[in-house]
Amino acid sequence: MGAGIAVPMQKTFGLRGKIINTNIKLKHPIAILTGRVFNLITKAKSSGKPTLRSLHMTITQMRDIALLNGIKRIAMPKIGCGLDRLQWGEVREIIKKEFEFTDIEILVCVWE
Repeated sequence: MGAGIAVPMQKTFGLRGKIINTNIKLKHPIAILTGRVFNLITKAKSSGKPTLRSLHMTITQMRDIALLNGIKRIAMPKIGCGLDRLQWGEVREIIKKEFEFTDIEILVCVWE
């Protein structure tokens, strides 16, 4: 949580402490719901880069967690496409595929 959108998210929501307090073994890839925020941990080190496969795995986990918790709306940035350098078209297709047969609404916001 040292660069990109993670910095303002950490400042606003205090995610680092909340993740630690979950007592979940932090392996990657993993999706964790802390309060109202999904944390998609796609790489072992913050300096690394995720793969489409690791991001896909966390998106699938996020979908399952949302379904279990009755979450109907998710707002997110173009995940994986800033400093992580994944291509939005590919990420978008993964999100569409994983949420296609759910009633969960996805809103993608552009961070400026």
